[in-house]
Amino acid sequence: MKKRVTLTFPRRAVPVPVTYRLAKDFNVAANIIRAQVAPNQIGKLVVELAGDIDQLDAAIDWMISQNIDVSSSNREILIDEDSCVHCGLCTGICPTQALTLDPKSFLLNFTRSRCIVCEQCVPTCPVQAISTNF
Repeated sequence: MKKRVTLTFPRRAVPVPVTYRLAKDFNVAANIIRAQVAPNQIGKLVVELAGDIDQLDAAIDWMISQNIDVSSSNREILIDEDSCVHCGLCTGICPTQALTLDPKSFLLNFTRSRCIVCEQCVPTCPVQAISTNF
């Protein structure tokens, strides 16, 4: 089973090797989608956790016991079709090729299933046609 969650670390929990503990103690794989972690600051990680449902639940319980805030991440990228000018700038920054330009029509195509919601496309759009539902 897979779950996408956002982890918010208090300053004192940042040095805890969370992804190592998830793998070693709970047999849960953590695919880091986005990270903003620095010493002596509140840290944020968006991760996709994969493993057995019971192991995922135990891992989440452990993280909560470490004062790590765990919230379900149901964010999605939204594209305003009326604002989009199909310039293609977002396609060059998208790491999963969820955003592509049709070679014949030169219109933007968005393949939602490939999107990992890294949000790199959001600041790249010159007309602010890309946003998240978060």
